[in-house]
Amino acid sequence: MLGGVASTQFGASFAKGLFDDVGPGGAVFLRMLFAALVLAGLWRPSIRRHTRGDLLLVLGFGVALAAMNLTFYEAIDRIPLGVAVTLEFTGPLTVAVLGSRRALDLVWVTLAAAGILLLADLGGSGIDALGAALALLAGVFWGSYILLSERVGQVFPGGAGLALAMLVGAALLLPVGVLEAGGALLDARVLAVGTLVAMMSSAIPYSLELEALRRLPSGVFGVLMSTEPAMAALAGLVVLGEGLAAREAVAIGLVVVASAGAARRAAREAVPRD
Repeated sequence: MLGGVASTQFGASFAKGLFDDVGPGGAVFLRMLFAALVLAGLWRPSIRRHTRGDLLLVLGFGVALAAMNLTFYEAIDRIPLGVAVTLEFTGPLTVAVLGSRRALDLVWVTLAAAGILLLADLGGSGIDALGAALALLAGVFWGSYILLSERVGQVFPGGAGLALAMLVGAALLLPVGVLEAGGALLDARVLAVGTLVAMMSSAIPYSLELEALRRLPSGVFGVLMSTEPAMAALAGLVVLGEGLAAREAVAIGLVVVASAGAARRAAREAVPRD
């Protein structure tokens, strides 16, 4: 789970380097396309022996993936990565709250929420309103992704369902990518960076998260995702040279405590569903 979080955020920091060449739409199309090709080659998914309901589930999963990534990339084109991830996390946090069964679960959610508010510091940041709205919309699709991913992992073996959903998402984003990037999509450097971003931001983390969802309840999974804002801040520091204020350090401490508490519960109570 933590490996998936780190891969996603460092991949997002590298993706911003593509925006000047192909725009957010072109970057997200390349990410989805290469990730789909890698996962399809790895898992060789088949739709045979699956019901119409299974295929509709994969279709919905693909739509959620495409929408989540597109709205997030459009958001980080307008606002800082850490703020975007913080706002986007409202989706997983909502899943965590709705999945809570005991009072202790709400303690971890409350700590995570406090960290998110500190990290965002929306009152003094003067962030772009459209960027913030896009990040919140990405959070809605992120929450949908968590719930759909859990169901897909139960219906399709290994990463077959994820590979099919990636293919659906890449097909949906093809017009957006071509319209925004045009011939730049064929540039060798752009293709190389796009492949790296695809592996770090999609193929690796989604595969790891799919396996995590087979072993963790969706509510615990949602709380563990609270490390996303902290990891985004770390990626900004390492890759983009963005320093951390004391407020941000406190926020990271809060989400780490929340994640550690949730992970301890998961280790005691989660039952593998291989």
